[in-house]
Amino acid sequence: MSSNVPADMINLRLILVSGKTKEFLFSPNDSASDIAKHVYDNWPMDWEEEQVSSPNILRLIYQGRFLHGNVTLGALKLPFGKTTVMHLVARETLPEPNSQGKLFPKKPQGQAFTTRWFFLDLLKERKFS
Repeated sequence: MSSNVPADMINLRLILVSGKTKEFLFSPNDSASDIAKHVYDNWPMDWEEEQVSSPNILRLIYQGRFLHGNVTLGALKLPFGKTTVMHLVARETLPEPNSQGKLFPKKPQGQAFTTRWFFLDLLKERKFS
């Protein structure tokens, strides 16, 4: 899909914790909440095992940060006509912001946060092995 992205749209390649991916086209005016609802309403057949009960628990992660529901793709300054990769996870609540305003899960002091640790924690929560 990424080779035919309209110049006024943003192609999102969404990656699940399981590693499955799917691409969706969005407007720069679409918010994280709009995207979650669209994906929920158009849940891919090959993602059936990961189906969630509500769009309200779908969270987008971009460059290691959770996106709040009202953040638009345009506000992130994503390139039009190109593909951007984000992670899509099911999570009831967002983590608390740290002192620098970044959204990360709470970790023991001294342990650096990495995307790898975050996804390992998610796997434990979801009981994937």
